[in-house]
Amino acid sequence: MSNKESAKKTIVVSLLLCVVCSIVVSTAAVLLKPAQELNKSLDFKRNILAAAGLLKPDVDVETQFQQVTTKIVDIDAGTFTDQFDVEQFDQRKSSGDSALSTSLSGDEDIAKIARRENFAKVYLIEGSEGVDKVILPIKGYGLWSTMYGFVALESDMNTVVGVGFYEHGETPGLGGEIDNPNWKALWVGKKIYADDGALSVEVVKGKVNARSDSAQYQVDGISGATLTSRGVSNLMRFWLGESGYASFLNNFKNGEA
Repeated sequence: MSNKESAKKTIVVSLLLCVVCSIVVSTAAVLLKPAQELNKSLDFKRNILAAAGLLKPDVDVETQFQQVTTKIVDIDAGTFTDQFDVEQFDQRKSSGDSALSTSLSGDEDIAKIARRENFAKVYLIEGSEGVDKVILPIKGYGLWSTMYGFVALESDMNTVVGVGFYEHGETPGLGGEIDNPNWKALWVGKKIYADDGALSVEVVKGKVNARSDSAQYQVDGISGATLTSRGVSNLMRFWLGESGYASFLNNFKNGEA
């Protein structure tokens, strides 16, 4: 066999191998997609339950999530809406749709998200006397990434039950400490608004002065992660402020949502 024929066969075999590999990879991707989507959905629900302090590791997530009622809120109106199908509505996707989101100016965009969706999914936990907890989706930019998470509030719409982030790209060991259970525990019991209604929650640089009158609204900053800490503080103040859920929380507390 000549060198020319040998080279030709090598090329043909390589091409066939590439085609076969491509088919295998494509088929695997198609077959695995439903499982991947299911796992993604379960992880999302797991994080909602965790933020509300309700996650039980030894109980099926879907079973636990049956206690959660999902509704859609018109953020500007501060009321529930039935304009969309709860199961089909994609909140993250809507933030990039000019018809379903609002462009933010530099001064109001403290969370650095550029556009704020006009509608949001909120999650309600029913108690013996009505809604016991409300879990709100939040997001904002840290040092390296947009951080996506939830904040859960007691029925007074002012006391934090828990905070958690399910997606971010912050530096492991530094900004990534927003995942540290010890840091997340610092949020429990903190207040969002002062007695006069002023938005007061914040992440401070360093440690909170426990003797300060402001301590009930403050959380320790993460050591070595000033920009991530500031990002969390800003996103919390954005979403719990007038540009975010403040109107809804006020209306809901007064039975007007």
